Amino acid sequence: MAQIFRRSANIQTKVLITTTLVIITILLGILLNINRLYYVSHVNIPKDQPVAFSHKHHVTGMGIDCRYCHTTVETSAFAGIPPTETCMSCHSQIWTEAPILEPVRASLRTNTPLQWTRVHDLPDFVYFNHGIHISKGVGCQTCHGQVDQMPLMWKVNTLNMEWCLECHRNPALFLRPRDQVFNMQYTPPANQETLGRQLVAEYHVQTSQLTNCSICHR
Repeated sequence: MAQIFRRSANIQTKVLITTTLVIITILLGILLNINRLYYVSHVNIPKDQPVAFSHKHHVTGMGIDCRYCHTTVETSAFAGIPPTETCMSCHSQIWTEAPILEPVRASLRTNTPLQWTRVHDLPDFVYFNHGIHISKGVGCQTCHGQVDQMPLMWKVNTLNMEWCLECHRNPALFLRPRDQVFNMQYTPPANQETLGRQLVAEYHVQTSQLTNCSICHR
């Protein structure tokens, strides 16, 4: 009986199998790491907004506290987006004819909320509560970066699970006194880990539970 396959078929088969496995490995590596790319996570990329709102101008220039606009950040899961009335509490008196603020005035006239674009938008399967983090001494800039220096708002950290776990595994490296949570100029002291351990005990941070899946995924 004549030979159906040539001897070289063995080599070709091995090459094909090896190439297939390599390609599958590369594709899996890409899928597992694609969310780390800044292009995908939108880190350092300002989002288009209905009004070019500058945190740098309002926080650094005008000295406005975070809580003036984000009114529920200390008590609820959502930090709160200021209604048009909050903007107009100042801008009914200053810059009343500025073209850049026309969308704000139109929002007030028509009683239609401004449609702000979320910069920090976690997936629906992630539960995050601003209030609990603030009560435990996590500063705004820890997650959001130097917002007071941003002429337009952008994301500084990926907010991927591995990034969150850095803090959840060792919160002592990231906590600060509660009266410094909203201080955008706060610098961790040289003895941060020692101070952090004290704050972990004082604020009753349940470190044994922080890496439990159900803490963030409910």
